[in-house]
Amino acid sequence: MLGSFFKNKQDKNPLAHTPSVMGLRLGGSFEIDPLLMKMTESHLIIEGAATSYIIKAAGIAELDGTFIFRFYTDDDAFIQVITEGGKSEEHVVDVKLFHFYDTQDVASQAVWDDLLYKKIGKESYALEGYNFQRVWTSTSDYHNPVYVQEKTYDADGDASVTDQFIMLFERPIGDGHTESLFLSAEETEENGNLTRCLVLSTGITLTPSQLTVHG
Repeated sequence: MLGSFFKNKQDKNPLAHTPSVMGLRLGGSFEIDPLLMKMTESHLIIEGAATSYIIKAAGIAELDGTFIFRFYTDDDAFIQVITEGGKSEEHVVDVKLFHFYDTQDVASQAVWDDLLYKKIGKESYALEGYNFQRVWTSTSDYHNPVYVQEKTYDADGDASVTDQFIMLFERPIGDGHTESLFLSAEETEENGNLTRCLVLSTGITLTPSQLTVHG
């Protein structure tokens, strides 16, 4: 009887089991140090970036003991937290703030194959006249994109699943800072229909002192 009571009480909170790390969670918010944006924005592709964000969705993916947390905001951005060996704050190894740059529909299997086997894993990628170098190393000139499956929860706690083939690039922008370019070839299936797209996002790496999380 008591077990049923606590279960029913827990079920009333649809966000109870959604991804959370470093205090970041669905419905929460965070701020980026305004000084960081002031110092770097003129060197970045993004313009007019906000410093305060509200989290509208949260996702998680696992890759061989590495966990990728993503918290999607109300301003076409997401903060990505990488942990290794666990899901708590002590396991965090990288934090980046990304802004969506472009989403391109993939209309055919030929275009999809071209993305996966010829374009996403190149040694460098050009965007708006800037040259980004691939971060992940390979014994060959081409690195196959890394596959992850992300489970994403919306504000109601409802989940969706996306298959993603990803690659990370970066370029130096001075004073020890870098700008990242994140490519993700994504496919989702709903009611038997397969949808594919290429998502491009640009971002910066954050240190703990540059991020303030609100509950």
